[in-house]
Amino acid sequence: MTTPANPEPVWRPAPHAFADPSLPSAVRIYEVGPRDGLQAESALVPTAVKAEFCRRLVSAGVRSLEVTSFVSPKWIPQLADAESLMAELDPPDDVRQVVLVPNERGLGRALAAGAREIAVFVSTTETFARKNLNTSVARALDNARPVVAGARAEGIGTRGYISMCFGDPWEGRVDPGRVADIAAELAGMGCTSISLGDTIGVATPGHVRAVLDAVVAAGVPVDSIAGHFHDTYGQALANVHAALIAGVTEFDTAAGGLGRCPYAKGTTGNLATEDLVWMLHGLGIHTGIDLDTLTDTSRWMAGHIGHPSPSRVATALTAALS
Repeated sequence: MTTPANPEPVWRPAPHAFADPSLPSAVRIYEVGPRDGLQAESALVPTAVKAEFCRRLVSAGVRSLEVTSFVSPKWIPQLADAESLMAELDPPDDVRQVVLVPNERGLGRALAAGAREIAVFVSTTETFARKNLNTSVARALDNARPVVAGARAEGIGTRGYISMCFGDPWEGRVDPGRVADIAAELAGMGCTSISLGDTIGVATPGHVRAVLDAVVAAGVPVDSIAGHFHDTYGQALANVHAALIAGVTEFDTAAGGLGRCPYAKGTTGNLATEDLVWMLHGLGIHTGIDLDTLTDTSRWMAGHIGHPSPSRVATALTAALS
């Protein structure tokens, strides 16, 4: 009896779960691909494709989804179709649909479009604030206050993004105490969750713990903190693990690793949702995400944006199942 030269695989690739009881039992995946991911693309993605991307992500199990931004089209033309996109979406009631809002005018647009939750954006460093937000750190916080208040008046939650929490390409080291002060201000305004951004991907696990310790010491509950890690230096998953040990249970990712910071040279995309889900499932941590469906979605979107996914898990699963 002869053995085929290239036998078929006898198992469907999936992580083998070995639970760590010291870690959280469940994690929220906050998917930023439709907004943070697609806004970095040079080509405009049609509204219908964005809407289908969102629907496919929801079908894969995503329950926290950031879909667009109500920023001026002059600054981000890729998101000029915010109202049209929102009109095409009708997610289930259990899906947390979030939109980024830069100012009070954007809030008005978002509310008119039926926003369920909004996000505001500030920076820890002055240089990035001026380059990305065209204002100072203090003014960005002042601008956020009426936006958060307006959202609360309408009975919807607000998420606060803090960029450059672990390093800045122009200013270098960022003091964890500075991050903690800004996080405490956002929490004091009424932000119900706060995302700490490693915008250029320079953080390491010890650095993550130092920042988290400072933020929690400033009075921000750990269960309101999210980690937003980029993988520029290959540290994103290690940084997630450090945050898990500290009790963080929400992480920002983009399907297929879409997105990057356009203001900092050499930065790579967001942590790929597939890569994080593989690790979390291997740790026995529940995400609600179906990895195969998610990979199919990333592969589908790659066909529309014209370049392959940088996600290692998506690449490996595509090759194994093709």
